[in-house]
Amino acid sequence: MTTPNYGSKRVVTGAHYGLRDWLAQRVTAVLMALFTVALVLQLLLGAKMGYAKWQGIFSAQWMKLLTFVTIVALLYHVWVGMRDVLMDYVKHVGVKLALQVATIVWLVGCGGWAVQVLWRL
Repeated sequence: MTTPNYGSKRVVTGAHYGLRDWLAQRVTAVLMALFTVALVLQLLLGAKMGYAKWQGIFSAQWMKLLTFVTIVALLYHVWVGMRDVLMDYVKHVGVKLALQVATIVWLVGCGGWAVQVLWRL
């Protein structure tokens, strides 16, 4: 005796990134928003705007580290978003892979450039 088959069989695709990536997008967005608020407060308070003020803000090691953590969060935020867009809208596997690799290369390059800028390497 076989069990009856009601409806069509559901086809599940993807690697079940859903909740983890949704949460990562929200956490990185909050981190970037907090950094923006902290930076705006530093700009509004204190001396007249100029190169010396920017240099003073980013001369402290804690600010460089906070900026780098925010940049890493931004890069991860971008990766999750781009990967989701590519997975949803690019159907050809070869093109999708090429675009994902290009995105990763670009983001790693941006991260390396951020290290150079922050620590003057």
